[in-house]
Parts: sequence; C-alpha cells; structure tokens
Amino acid sequence: MAKVQAHSGQQHPIKLYMVVWGLLFVLSTFSYLVDYLGIQGYLRWFLILLFMILKAGLIVAVFMHMAWERLALIYAILVPPVLVLVFVALMVSESHYTALTRMTFFGAGQ
Repeated sequence: MAKVQAHSGQQHPIKLYMVVWGLLFVLSTFSYLVDYLGIQGYLRWFLILLFMILKAGLIVAVFMHMAWERLALIYAILVPPVLVLVFVALMVSESHYTALTRMTFFGAGQ
C-alpha cells in the first residue's frame, strides 16, 4: 500500500497577513497625510522616507517570507543595498568637498 505524502509547507495564520495589510494601509495613510498637511523641508523628506522604509520592510519580512529565512540569506539580500547607500553617501560627501575646493581655489565664476 503506497502512502501519499502531503505537502508539509509552512503555514502562517491569516490574521498575520490581515494585521500587516492593516499596518500597510495605516502607513500609506500617514504618507499621504504628509502631503495633505503641507509639511515642508527636511521633516517632509524624513517622514516620506521613514514610511517608505517601514512599508518595504513589512512587505519583505512577511509577504516575501524573509522573517522566516536563515540569517545568512537575510544578510546576503539586505547587506548589499545598505552598502550601496553607504557608498552613495560617501560619494555625495566627496562631491561637496570637491565643489568647495574648486570654489575656494578657482573662484565663484569667471
């Protein structure tokens, strides 16, 4: 008599997905409120980026099942983009230094 093997995948409760969906809805509402309330300057960009990162983190962690992966896989996927952001920040800093040096030694405009 042959045994039929059932698929033994990981099952997550539907409540988890509904809570995450609700959090995404709330974070999107806050993101739209930043524009609606007319917040300007660095606070505006900080809030927009904060809500964007939180939403992306929830999506990656729950819907892409990263929260249940091995730590090595998480590092392999998340560390390279973080390093790219660090290198971009270094390049921006270098560009400001170069512009300041050129203005100092060559003058503002000739």
